[in-house]
Amino acid sequence: MISGIRDPAGLIRHIRHQPERFQYVDISLDPGLALPEQAPDASLVGRAWIPGNPAGPAVVVVLEEEVHDVTSVAPTVSEFCNRGLRFGSGEKFPDTSRLGHFAEILANSPAASRNPNFPFFLAPIDLHAIKAAGVTFVSSLLERVIEERTKGDPSLAAEVRGDLDNEIDADLSAIRPGSAEAERIKSLLIARGLWSPYLEVGIGPDAEIFTKSQPMSAVGTGAGIGIHPQSTWNNPEPEVVLIVNNRGKIVGATLGNDVNLRDVEGRSALLLGRAKDNNGSCAVGPFIRLFDEQFTLDSIRNCDVSLRVEGDDGFELVATSSMSQISRDPEDLVAQTIGAAHQYPDGLALFTGTMFAPTKDRGEEGQGFTHEAGDIVTISAPELGSLVNQVGYSDQIPRWEFGTGELMRNLAARRLL
Repeated sequence: MISGIRDPAGLIRHIRHQPERFQYVDISLDPGLALPEQAPDASLVGRAWIPGNPAGPAVVVVLEEEVHDVTSVAPTVSEFCNRGLRFGSGEKFPDTSRLGHFAEILANSPAASRNPNFPFFLAPIDLHAIKAAGVTFVSSLLERVIEERTKGDPSLAAEVRGDLDNEIDADLSAIRPGSAEAERIKSLLIARGLWSPYLEVGIGPDAEIFTKSQPMSAVGTGAGIGIHPQSTWNNPEPEVVLIVNNRGKIVGATLGNDVNLRDVEGRSALLLGRAKDNNGSCAVGPFIRLFDEQFTLDSIRNCDVSLRVEGDDGFELVATSSMSQISRDPEDLVAQTIGAAHQYPDGLALFTGTMFAPTKDRGEEGQGFTHEAGDIVTISAPELGSLVNQVGYSDQIPRWEFGTGELMRNLAARRLL
C-alpha cells in the first residue's frame, strides 16, 4: 500500500523566486497523496507519455503501485470507457506492458523537471468532449451575479456583494431549480430589477452546459495551467469531473480545474468562451477512478473537494466544499448534456461546477483574490487523489500542439490502430 500523511499542505514543495518572465518552479509530488485513500482497491485508468520511436501517449492502469500500458487493448481512454473495460487487483500482464513504478513516473510528471526519455503522466482524458455545468452552487451563483453587476471590476465587488445580501432575502440554497417556488422567486426578483442570466440557469429549469475546452487540450497533474495575460481578476475552479461514455452512462470520475477569468466574463456573459477556453486553462486528473462496488455515484454526491493556493508572495488560500451542496444532481446534469438531442460518440468529461469563487483579499483591501504567475494550485478529494498545477500565462506555458489528428497519426505509426 502506498503510504503518506494525508495533509494537502505537504503535497508539494517548491523553490520560491520572482522571475522576470514566467518559468516553472521545481514541484515535488507526493505519491502518498496523489492517489485515492483506497488506492489498492480503486480501479484507476489514465494516460502517460512514453518514450520510443515514435514517442506517444499510452492508456495506462495503476495496479499495486505499478503502472501498466494497456494501449494495445484500447488505444484511447475514450474507447476504454465506451467498452466498459477494467483491470482488477491481481490482474496478470505481460512483462512488456509494465511502464514502471507509480512513484517514479509521478516524480517525472512536473513540467520543470520532466525527462523526455522516461514516462510521465498526462491528463486522463483524450477524445472526450470537455463540457462544463455552470452556477450549480449558490455561493458561486451569487459571485457570477456580482461579476455581471460590476462589469468585471474587482474594486466594486465588496459593495455589490453587500447590496445583494440585503436585497435577496430568499434562501436560494433551499430552492429546487425549476420548481414552482423557484418560479415564484424569479417573478419577485424580476419585479425588483434583480434578475440575471445567472439566476436563470441557477434556479431555472435548464442547467448551463457549455464547452469548456477541446478534446485533447486538457493538461494533467504537474503541468502548467494558463491564465490569459490580459486578465487581472481570475481564479481556480476546483470541481469533480464526471466521465460519461457514448451511451450517456457515468462510468467514473476525476478532478478538474475550470480556470476562469472573472473580469472577462463579468464584462459580458457572451465572452464565456474567452473567459474559459485558453491555452492550459483546463486541468484534469490525476486519474479516472472507475465506478465499482466500493466507489459509486453516491460516493461523488457526498465527497468533499479541497482547494489550496500557494503563491510566491507568501499568500495562501485554503478552502473545502461538499458536493452535497450542489443544486442539481449529477445525473440530472448528465441528462441535460447527452441524450436524444445531443450525442457524443467519443464520450464526454463533464465538470459539475464549483462553489469556489475566492473573495479573500490578496493585496489591497477590497480587491479580493486573483492569481499570480507561479501560484501552486492543489485540488484534492480523499476518493480521487490530488491534482497539482502551477499557474502561468497562456502565451508562455507550452503550446497545445498534439491534437486529435496528431494522435491518430501517432497511434498508426506505433501500429496501435
